[in-house]
Amino acid sequence: MPWGQDRLIPIFLATLAIRQQSPQITFDSAAEMLDTFGMQQGGSQYRRLVGSFQRIFGATIFFGTNTQGEQAAVFHRARFNFMTEARIWYSRDPEAKLLPGECQNMIILTDEFYREILNHPIPTDLEAARVLSSSPAALDLFMWLSYRCFTAKGRERVPLFGDFGLVSQLGSVEYARPRKFREKLESWLNLVRAMWPECPASVDANGMGLFVDRANAVLPLRGPHG
Repeated sequence: MPWGQDRLIPIFLATLAIRQQSPQITFDSAAEMLDTFGMQQGGSQYRRLVGSFQRIFGATIFFGTNTQGEQAAVFHRARFNFMTEARIWYSRDPEAKLLPGECQNMIILTDEFYREILNHPIPTDLEAARVLSSSPAALDLFMWLSYRCFTAKGRERVPLFGDFGLVSQLGSVEYARPRKFREKLESWLNLVRAMWPECPASVDANGMGLFVDRANAVLPLRGPHG
């Protein structure tokens, strides 16, 4: 089951897929990803990174709906995976940046993931992702806001609770109690605003919804990353 900083893997893969314009992506070493997100290098970090790839490789996301019609009930389910093949090398020598010969890391993305990346790219700031990588919940909120604000037509309100509320979208069931979740949300928003001062998100007056507006999470001077 993916957890914690495992969520950095899909961000990294989507970035490389946009840059390389291919579902088969390559990178020279695990150190490249550790550098991208400002993570320390060493044998234990490499092993943790490989473990993250293994969990994301094995992850399956299920989507489904149950619809009750007047004459029939409709049961619909679909599944989603990130990768079809992964080959990850890491050196036992923490000082070795590259491995010799053909020891190149190679990932083949599923058709569904690659199409989603190309059809719905989300401009986001890798520097912000790097800083927020140690706070997975704040990183989730930042990525969600990057997408939601990028696609917003104008000022919109997203409910915090309910089947389609922010709690359900972020998967924060442990914070399902309204007061506890609002406290956590405000702390996550403070972290997001530290990296994205122009973030237009704000909790409404009664604490039951989140206002968002059209905005770009990528600072113009830095340029967009996939």
